[in-house]
Amino acid sequence: MSTVNGTPLTRHGSRVPTIPARPTPPRPASTPAAPPIRAQARAFRPPVTPAPTIKVMVICLPDDLPAQALTSHQLDIHFGVTGTLTTLYWAAPRLRLWQRHQLIGARKGQPTLCAGGPVRLLDLPGLRHAAAVGAGIRHQLWQQIVHGTRPAVPWPVFESRHLTDPDRYPLDQVREDFHAQPRVHAMRLHAATSPGAGHCGIGELEMYQAGQVAYQHYRAASAVAGDAMLTADGHHLAPASDALAHRITYLEQALAHLDTVGPEQRLLAVSL
Repeated sequence: MSTVNGTPLTRHGSRVPTIPARPTPPRPASTPAAPPIRAQARAFRPPVTPAPTIKVMVICLPDDLPAQALTSHQLDIHFGVTGTLTTLYWAAPRLRLWQRHQLIGARKGQPTLCAGGPVRLLDLPGLRHAAAVGAGIRHQLWQQIVHGTRPAVPWPVFESRHLTDPDRYPLDQVREDFHAQPRVHAMRLHAATSPGAGHCGIGELEMYQAGQVAYQHYRAASAVAGDAMLTADGHHLAPASDALAHRITYLEQALAHLDTVGPEQRLLAVSL
């Protein structure tokens, strides 16, 4: 037997039919190994919202509340709040001497600082105006401090990432990453070299970055609403977190409630 062009031939010259090669069954595609259960849980872990910072709570006092309840050691009994009375409000400028006893924790001076009292005896418009003026001055200073720096990521964003996955993003790394931003550097350096009241705290970074007018509105509203509110019927108002969007939502609710209270409604400011 010989070959012609690679095809076998018999001794009579005819070609030998070739036997087709048996097809090889396709190999199944390899299935990737499933990720560990812990990795799956981490990949689908929903973001965690940090708890808000509540320093000052405003309590709308019920009409039938006894006078002895307006002391720090009675707050927990009547309102479930542990704190001390704080002088958040201004008394009305033309306060009569006999009206002074209706105020809570009134102090001498002009304007008269107090922890609260009936709305008709509190200068809420004046307090909001003064807070807005002071905020405008601080924002102008802040603009000079951070001039030339890029907008920074606010602290609540970093904190949320840490709480969502504390193993992969520990708190020490969170602080390092937040403080590594040039704008935060500028604010910290100014605070370090200019001690005292009135400096621009990094806790309000997101509020400053919203713009001067927005910051003035924020400080004016916070001056009368504090960080949380307990209504006379026991309804608790508070922001969901320290993020500016959540703070604004709280201020909207708190100011709307203050617009509905009567002139005899007593307000009380508590430092927690």
